[in-house]
Amino acid sequence: MPDLKPYPAYKDSGAAWLGSVPEHWKVLPNRALFLEVNERDHPVEAMLSVTITRGVARQSELLEDSSMKDSSREDKSAYKLVRPGDVAYNKMRAWQGAIGVSKHRGIVSPAYVVQRLRTGHLPRYYHHLLRTPAFASEAERWSYGITSDMWSLRPEHFKLIRLCAPPLEEQEAIVRFLDHLDRRTRRYIKAKQKLIKLLEEQKQAVVQHEVTGGIDQAVVHTRAVEGLRSVPEHWDIPLLGRCLRRIEQGWSPVAAEGRLDTDQWAVLTLSAVRRGSFDPRAIKPVARDANVPSGIELGDGDLLLTRSNTRDRVGDVCLVEGVRPKTIFSDLIYRLRVDSSALDSHFLMLQLLSRWGRAQIERDARGSSGTMPKISQRHIRSWRVMLPPLNEQVQVVLRVRQECAAIQGLIQRAVGEAQLAREHHTRLISDVVSGKLDVREAAANLPDETDEARPLADEDLLADESEYAEEEQEAALEEVEA
Repeated sequence: MPDLKPYPAYKDSGAAWLGSVPEHWKVLPNRALFLEVNERDHPVEAMLSVTITRGVARQSELLEDSSMKDSSREDKSAYKLVRPGDVAYNKMRAWQGAIGVSKHRGIVSPAYVVQRLRTGHLPRYYHHLLRTPAFASEAERWSYGITSDMWSLRPEHFKLIRLCAPPLEEQEAIVRFLDHLDRRTRRYIKAKQKLIKLLEEQKQAVVQHEVTGGIDQAVVHTRAVEGLRSVPEHWDIPLLGRCLRRIEQGWSPVAAEGRLDTDQWAVLTLSAVRRGSFDPRAIKPVARDANVPSGIELGDGDLLLTRSNTRDRVGDVCLVEGVRPKTIFSDLIYRLRVDSSALDSHFLMLQLLSRWGRAQIERDARGSSGTMPKISQRHIRSWRVMLPPLNEQVQVVLRVRQECAAIQGLIQRAVGEAQLAREHHTRLISDVVSGKLDVREAAANLPDETDEARPLADEDLLADESEYAEEEQEAALEEVEA
């Protein structure tokens, strides 16, 4: 890959977003490449959605492990049929990347647009081209609406956008090369994911050992505590409710559109709380005319616990750090106020993150089929907390910080390396499909591979994108009138 070179000769494409293209490539308007199709009256076909991260996907896959339900109409006779190889796009979100070639047969909302590639072209080449950041910017330029959330890429404007059209044999070479790139990048990221998982397990073992009595096992005795064989004799095991001054539930306003100003209220999203880490960027602006209740503004040092989330995320905890002024927490999050004379907030967070703490949380998480589990204040007060003297709690926290700092450094390095690989992957796709790099010889020399080539977006993301995924689901499932 470092040996890839540009083509011998270039010409101006006439399209600013493409720039120069190889001299022998054609540049055509979409009306010469695609034909809009409106096949309807196939109500029994599977529902498809068009998302930013996956392109065209089965709606059933988006609904897995989600509390969201199918919001499509009962009468699907007006829904549009999508055949394998068709391009489908959400005209309200095409400028964000909600476009792609479908591998599946199914139906989409009447508000979506379906385009069929004319003969003599390879759908997978155009899948890569249409999902580049450069095309998303061009789609934005052609989209119209009063505000960004109303921008729409209409079919009559889509057909005016100009795309490069290499000869068919070059489209095949490009797809072969990019399939190989996807496989290599996926293997690299999977190796990083495996390393990160092992390092997280190592951190978990450190926390478990320290907060369940491993600091001093000289004198222990058996205690009737679920999941524990023994704890230090001088530790108490009270109900958590005895150690809390109060539990506060947040408030969820309607989020505002647009940029968040300095003097504007913001509300935390669930993704701000992640396994002991706080993300101050995971916020949404609150409408300026909202009547924000008093007493729910966040401050550094607050202990947060998610009231509702997916099974593995409900009861997630973190300490607030670096929060902006005028930030509140939503009604899906609790703030725990501890009795600081008996319990250190950081020590409690570590206990709730330990295997024993998670066992209590997951035991009490309640939720009917199809809904996200919830934790009640009554359950929180009933949990048991292992309570050494306050000075020992502080010592435990310091030890855990020291022992986990090196492990966390390795995790961050692995995450950074994987993210760089993804960024390189995206840049290389853009350069190859637009003709900035010639991969014909490289593709011809690639070994044959038997495993299926899949878009890298199908892989689990290393960064926490749960909030983004929830927005993807909402946008993909919302019913827009055609």
